[in-house]
Amino acid sequence: MQNYKTIILSNQEVSPDYFRMRILAPGFGAKAKSGQFLMFRVQRSLPPLLRRPFGIFRTGHLAPDCEGMPPKEYVEILYKCVGRGTNIMCELHEGDHVELLGPLGKGFEHDPDKQDKILVGGGIGLVPLFMLASELVEEYNVRLLMGGRTRDDILAVTEFERLGVETYVSTDDGSLGEEGFVTEVLKRKLKKYPEAEVFACGPTPMLKAVNEICSQQKVALQVSLEEHMACGVGACLGCVVKGAGHTEENPSYLCTCKVGPVFQAERLDWSAIGEANDSCGGCA
Repeated sequence: MQNYKTIILSNQEVSPDYFRMRILAPGFGAKAKSGQFLMFRVQRSLPPLLRRPFGIFRTGHLAPDCEGMPPKEYVEILYKCVGRGTNIMCELHEGDHVELLGPLGKGFEHDPDKQDKILVGGGIGLVPLFMLASELVEEYNVRLLMGGRTRDDILAVTEFERLGVETYVSTDDGSLGEEGFVTEVLKRKLKKYPEAEVFACGPTPMLKAVNEICSQQKVALQVSLEEHMACGVGACLGCVVKGAGHTEENPSYLCTCKVGPVFQAERLDWSAIGEANDSCGGCA
């Protein structure tokens, strides 16, 4: 974990209300793992005081401006403008100063004995799956099931396809790909690949449906939760979720930013997931 006082390299709208931001972050890529996140703070003014959490889409290098200079290392995030913090972010430009803390949290792990990997992402939940796909695609059969309400919510299709990932798109209104929920595609794929390992990130209702499907078919599932976070380091306890077997007599609380954000599905109390918050913590 490192605190970066740095600058924005680019900030572009890629779909209505969705933005892709590249931030100068030397050394970040060597530390970051798929499924981890960063905390972002705008330094233009004091409010909003708290940092916002964002999943890491990817890291990379840009050619230097001058010959003999080292390449520019960057971290890239995708985000949706939905609240005060992100509305400030979407107005930022190249060269603006920002502050990052990261990489943070526990990322994805995979079973090397399972050849088929199925990634399920809804809306902005696709973000942490890109690095995971990058890590897996050379050695495993990787299939991405991406879903959204409309075509505007389907992000980074080209980037995933360039990796060589077999990609399936569905939208609730049928404006892009298959009409219907992404979970219906998952059911079909698991019938064909019953030994697959599943990784998912997206809205709480989608994650609950994915968990129910995988549980019924006894398929291994890891989920990346989207919770509101104030600190990102486990100090404020604002992002705790209930663990499996939680009772008032024997409470089990899991801190999303420290124990997660990636969890084995069986570790969670799914009846309580989302009871306090049903929105992306990175989009406030």
